[in-house]
Amino acid sequence: MNQIVNICKALSDETRFLIVSKLKNVNELCACKLLEIVECNQSTLSHHMKILVDSGLVVARKEWKWVHYSLSKEKINELINFFK
Repeated sequence: MNQIVNICKALSDETRFLIVSKLKNVNELCACKLLEIVECNQSTLSHHMKILVDSGLVVARKEWKWVHYSLSKEKINELINFFK
């Protein structure tokens, strides 16, 4: 139950909700692409991504100096099953 609450808190911010909605349509996105989508500075994006990753909803994968983000299919399914 606590994980579901953390996911809902993470999604309560409009910017983080936008990020998740963009990630649902792709396999993964680089942080540089997310910066273009949400139109914020790098430190603000990092803050939002930390919250999403800490909630378990988003997975981060580092490749050289870039970080790629994707949705956790497991957490999405947990969230869906909770609301069913």
